[in-house]
Amino acid sequence: MIKRYFVRTRSIEEGMRIDQHIKDRLDRTLIARGTILDQYMIQSLQKLGIAGIYVSEGEEEPAPEEKEPPLPPEIQRTVDKTRKEDPAKVRLSESLKQRVSTGMQYLYNNTDDGHFANTSARITNDLMKAINDNAAIAVDINALKTSDEYTFKHSVDVATMSMIIAKNMGYSQDDIYNIGLAGLLHDIGKSKVPLEILNKPAKLNDEEFAVMKKHTIFGYEIIKEKENFSKTIALAVLQHHEKMNGKGYPLGITSDKISNFAKILSVVDVYDALVTERPYKKGLSQRTSIEMIMSMTEELDMKAMKTFFKTVILYPVDSTVELSNGEKARVVGNNDGSVLRPTVVSTSTGKVYNLTEDLSCANILIV
Repeated sequence: MIKRYFVRTRSIEEGMRIDQHIKDRLDRTLIARGTILDQYMIQSLQKLGIAGIYVSEGEEEPAPEEKEPPLPPEIQRTVDKTRKEDPAKVRLSESLKQRVSTGMQYLYNNTDDGHFANTSARITNDLMKAINDNAAIAVDINALKTSDEYTFKHSVDVATMSMIIAKNMGYSQDDIYNIGLAGLLHDIGKSKVPLEILNKPAKLNDEEFAVMKKHTIFGYEIIKEKENFSKTIALAVLQHHEKMNGKGYPLGITSDKISNFAKILSVVDVYDALVTERPYKKGLSQRTSIEMIMSMTEELDMKAMKTFFKTVILYPVDSTVELSNGEKARVVGNNDGSVLRPTVVSTSTGKVYNLTEDLSCANILIV
């Protein structure tokens, strides 16, 4: 049961959970409802002159989970026999998601503040710890949501996926950390784009898009002025919209001049933008987005793309999917690099479909 009560700002203690949104004069959320307050946030509330806030404690009663009916014993035996655990996946706790979301809101609202570098480092360290704590080498892309606000969610998605891709490509811990910073800050230049363009609930016209494209330059200028960030991070932010064939922006350079960090960020940035719903467009399905990435061989780096496909898990083991032949099936194993074609067991017949290796399954898709 949740208990809600009012606390004077001077009496707030670290670890309390705020039960209201704190917004700035432009109606942007600075601290989201449900955030666990730390000392920095408490000091920020005091600086804003807020007299008091509502906090809550306790937990809501969880809604009862809808359980799938058990499989017939003979089919369950087939599932158990063929089941192969997914690789270790990064897991972000709810408290971590809240801290990260609040930190991202601060960064976008305070690019010139002295705490900018420390906050960026704290978020990246949190993500790094989440990856290292469970030796993660994969991402369940259904489970990353950190915020309802597109820019913050997108930045954390890009950072997390890029860090694991870099890990799987054999990068050092320092490089994994730095690409995490670059992922978090790759769109920080959007904080300098006029709000009427940034929040337009329709497709941008050519003039507006020309302004939007400048966010890569704005971001580069924000970061290169700060002593705590390497040139590698600034360059990745500048180049994350460049394409291997020279048809990207802002410089229109080809693959030999694009940094390795930017090549990784570009793949993840495109994917996450495709699947995310915006006011002016519906998000594409994950399957369609993966297929579009596969078609971009002239624009995206092949090594980064292939590692991306080995890193993301679209259909986690034990999930139930529907096949194009009309059957429902239980996922029993993901096949290396074949993100769209796992091995599944029909829940009605017990037949095993290895959608990657079995040529007789070539015309069967997960729908």
